[in-house]
Amino acid sequence: MAAAVAEGSNRILREAIRRALFFKQLALASSCWNCPQGAKRYLLTEDILRLHEFQQQKLAIGYQLYGEKDAYFTAVEEKLTKNRLILKDELKMLLHLCQTESEVEVAKKVIYRYHAENKNMAFGEFKFGPLFMRLCYEMDLEAAAVELIKDQALHGFFSDSTSFNILMDLLFVKGHYECALEVLLEMKRQGVKFNKETYLLAFAICYKLNSSKSCKICTTLLEDLQFKGEPMPRRVYYFAIAFALKQNDVTKARSFFPYIMNTRSIICSNLKVLLQAESRDPQGLVQTLKQASDSSSDFVKRPEFCIQVLTTAREKLEGNPTVCVHFEEIFAKLQASGQITSLTLDDLLCRTPPTKRRYTHLLRQRQVSQRTFKPLSSALLAE
Repeated sequence: MAAAVAEGSNRILREAIRRALFFKQLALASSCWNCPQGAKRYLLTEDILRLHEFQQQKLAIGYQLYGEKDAYFTAVEEKLTKNRLILKDELKMLLHLCQTESEVEVAKKVIYRYHAENKNMAFGEFKFGPLFMRLCYEMDLEAAAVELIKDQALHGFFSDSTSFNILMDLLFVKGHYECALEVLLEMKRQGVKFNKETYLLAFAICYKLNSSKSCKICTTLLEDLQFKGEPMPRRVYYFAIAFALKQNDVTKARSFFPYIMNTRSIICSNLKVLLQAESRDPQGLVQTLKQASDSSSDFVKRPEFCIQVLTTAREKLEGNPTVCVHFEEIFAKLQASGQITSLTLDDLLCRTPPTKRRYTHLLRQRQVSQRTFKPLSSALLAE
């Protein structure tokens, strides 16, 4: 009897250890999303991409089906073979279980079957497009994502802007700007509505391509925005100004500047200096830098400037010796006060801003007391 109990205890212990090791391996695989230094994203914030949330769901489902994953895939493949109905929850779980490219290939077959069976589904149903794109983002499968999103057989499966935005962000990170532009044009062809994130990605892609074609697309998008009268994030105008300067169109760049309501950011400060340099406004340029160097408040962050931008400004002042002397004095003062950064303007434009809504979202989620399991009242929010 004692031996049987001991054997049962050992079996439970071995199972617990295997589960713990499995959970640890999954956690290590997803650690790049848990650590800001490892998550190399450039344009979209975490509250849009929701990769961390996707990773957490993968961990939970993987732990729930520990030891049964192969049997689950076998059952799904059998359903495909026998032409049986694929359920929503089955596809959802399958996408969260994928760890290898061969498993994603199975998921792709299931997606085609599911869409064929549900293409006339009621509006408001769960959308699998963003879920599949997050899986491709995590596994660096941008080619598979582009293949599916452009396939006419899946028309309507990626009917939301988030799916296209996530894919364009992935392609942008990889430096596949031409392909990202193709996805943008495909989005337009499929009649998917552009949102603020789409416009941000579009302007960033056009800025990176810096071609006559992307310039025409950028101009068309700007006309579309002005016609609709929709307010856009500052970052859209940052890219529009930087792109116009790349195209040597100073007039257009200056016309975008008034749209930036808050001009205290580091990107705005550098764009202003570049505009003044390209506009042959040496006095205004020196005055802007002088005001920044004279800023001595301990409560306001001092403006910083890219060494690349200041080097460009110095080159534009070479024909004016008197102004050059003042510039060098101010440059030395900015350097001594730590107001010059080695980051380029491109670095600043393409880095991901911090997510602002994260903690509000967490507070909104918690509606039940952790102590009494009763609904929280205002008096209990401080618990």
